[in-house]
Formats: sequence, C-alpha cells, structure tokens
Amino acid sequence: MKLVTYNIQYGVGKDGNSDLARIAKAVAGADVIALQEVVRHMPMVEAGDQPAELAALLPGYHWVYGAGVDLDRSEVRADGTIVRRRMQFGNMLLAKQPILSSRLFMLPKLSALGHQTSQRAALEGIIETGAGPLRLFSTHLSALYSRERKLQAAELLRLHRDGPMSGAAVDGPNNWATRNGLSCPPVPEAAVIMGDFNFEPSHPEYALMAGEVDPIYGRIATRDGFADAWVSAGHEETQGVTYPYNPENDTPHDMRLDYIFVSAALAGCVESVRIDSGAQGSDHQPVWAELAL
Repeated sequence: MKLVTYNIQYGVGKDGNSDLARIAKAVAGADVIALQEVVRHMPMVEAGDQPAELAALLPGYHWVYGAGVDLDRSEVRADGTIVRRRMQFGNMLLAKQPILSSRLFMLPKLSALGHQTSQRAALEGIIETGAGPLRLFSTHLSALYSRERKLQAAELLRLHRDGPMSGAAVDGPNNWATRNGLSCPPVPEAAVIMGDFNFEPSHPEYALMAGEVDPIYGRIATRDGFADAWVSAGHEETQGVTYPYNPENDTPHDMRLDYIFVSAALAGCVESVRIDSGAQGSDHQPVWAELAL
C-alpha cells in the first residue's frame, strides 16, 4: 500500500502560482492521500471549493474533508437572497478503497497575544485493507509554538489509544446505520497519522509521538504509541527535508516537518519511505511511504 502526505499551501507553489492540477499530479498513484491546508473560498488566494476541485482531478478516489477553521463568507444579494459561502481551512483524505467511516476531531488551541493562532484538527478515515481495517488521520499541528503542539500531540495519542474503546461512529445492536445497509466498522488499533506536524525530530513534541531517547538504548517507541515510518525504513532522524530553506518566509534552515507515523505494530510493515524533493506545488514536499498491507 502506497501512502502520501502533502501540505499543499492552498495550491500555491514555489513560483507563487496556484495550480491544483500539479498537486493532483504529484500525489496521483498513491492508495491513500493525506492533504493539509486545503481551503474553500479563501480570499487571499481567491480559492473556490478546493476539495471538490481536487476530487475532480483525482476521480478514482473516495474522499472526505474536514475543516478546523470555518468562517462565514456569505453575501446578501440586492433582492435579499443569501448566497451561503464558508471560508474553510482544513485537511483532506483520499483513498482508492471506500472510506467506510470518517470523523473530525478538534485539537487543543491556545490564544497568543500579538500572534495569529488557528484551530487545528485531525481528520479520521477508516478503510479496509488486505490485513484488516486501518485507521487513517490527516492532521496539521500548530506552527506557532511548542506548548500548543505538545497538547495537540498528546491529544493525537489519546485519540489513538482510546479509539478502539470508543467504538464505531454508530454502533450497538440493530443500529440505524446497519438497518439502512451502511457499513460502520469498529475503530481498529492499526493506525497511520500523516501530516504537517511543524516540529523537527530534535523537538520534545517528536518524542511524544515517536518515543523518548534513552542515553544507552536510543529512541524507544512504546507499544501504545507510534513509530516514525521514515526511521523504520532505514533513514536517520536527522536526514530528510520536507520544508526547504526559504529566506522569504522566515525559514531558518532546511527542516523535516512532515511525517507518516505508524502505530507500533505496523513499524515492521514499512518497506520504504521517500521525500519527493522535486515537487513544486507548495512550500512543503510530499512524503511517500509503502507499507506491506
């Protein structure tokens, strides 16, 4: 199974032009696609309905979309008719397999004096694979500061650990979903969290996700946590660049901010991970992983 995660920056590429077609071209062929910074009706880039546009460009995929930020951008015409329009900023999941169930979880948010903060979210989707059901997340953590990201990473871990106990989105005997012929699978333990985490491997937030470092034994992933697929594939933590240095946007240096984290039991299923350093459609680079599922 091939997975890819890509922060698309509203489709605005390194050349300053907005082009969703090159975003679709960069991720086409994956079995699962996780996208971040997908928007609807954002004035700053004159964006329309990007989830619908991307879905049209990738017609062989099932998809879901969830927005952390949802603001009114409707207008009232002269005759009093309301044109309903929402400015949304969020995450998208696409899969060749049906997305049997989807939920949107809001992550902790802190307000900061003198700085912009935005509501971030984790979009969940469950698909069936040859190895059983798989829980997928597309997420995007805070870009501002570590304290907020720590809270958000902790919430992702809680969602992972408590998920199987919470049950399906609709469950129980003779529920209305099954009565209507719908499939609502239970929440599996196997999970993959993909996205722009806005932290580097040296940061404490990374340790929350991938395990703490012991001076003798090195990085220790726990059974109820996650493994960094990049490292599981044989790369060094300090290798790789998903957010290249750019003096125009205050990037201090080349950074690896985008990850595919797999639940501990899946670490041995990681066959390869690569960063598409040639993609030009965003200020981030796509990360691809192949899992034996």
